[in-house]
Amino acid sequence: MRQGTARTIDRTILLAATLCLAAKQYDVPSRRFWSEALTGRSYITVVLIVVVGVFGTLTPIEALSRRKHLAQGVTIRRQILTAFGQLLDIGRAINPPIDISDLALHVWRKERTLRHPWRGQLTRVATYRLGSTPATRAIQPTPGFGVVGQCWRHNSEVNVNVEELSKVLTDEQKFNEYRKRNGEDAVMEFSWRDFQRFKHRGAVFASPVRNGRSNFIGCVSLDAEHGYPELNCPRTWHELNSLCVLLGQDGFQHV
Repeated sequence: MRQGTARTIDRTILLAATLCLAAKQYDVPSRRFWSEALTGRSYITVVLIVVVGVFGTLTPIEALSRRKHLAQGVTIRRQILTAFGQLLDIGRAINPPIDISDLALHVWRKERTLRHPWRGQLTRVATYRLGSTPATRAIQPTPGFGVVGQCWRHNSEVNVNVEELSKVLTDEQKFNEYRKRNGEDAVMEFSWRDFQRFKHRGAVFASPVRNGRSNFIGCVSLDAEHGYPELNCPRTWHELNSLCVLLGQDGFQHV
């Protein structure tokens, strides 16, 4: 149960008990009604007072939900960190090895915003990286924009060897010719300026997070400066896809 739902239940019970006490106090709907209702049941008034006191001060259902969510959150984060450790292990085996502070794991959630109220955009809700460099650059992808945007558009795994692509697209003219010849998807709907901004992440992978109806609700991405051929292996995809299943079942509540 979500904490918002638990809070609503607490408040509903509190409101109902308060209204019953107020109705009794002011004889609503009538004095006769309450006289007949409480005949032989005088404990009802005491119960209502206790309910108002307990749900007004302790909010027990919300407290239980919060305790349960805390335990679930610890479990989810432990599993994410375990998967991140496995991915780091893959990166260290590459020659030359990926710097331990370079590899980054990102969790993205689909959200509606004022700018994109209908289709929404992807918001980065968590990043796992052992170093502060390179700095994580702000991006809010829509369907098709960037690797994670491509993952959203196709609702499937996507990977791009950006390092190899940047060796071909060395200037704006070559970039525009390549985009015209191969289509927008070939350059992840980037402009030349966008490509220059993000090409330092030479190996990028993304896997979709789906709900129970197999609809896209977010994704998990992995990026590094180099090492695309070695990272593009079953072990990497196993870790990413396992995280996606976990987050799909959790609904991003404990990232």
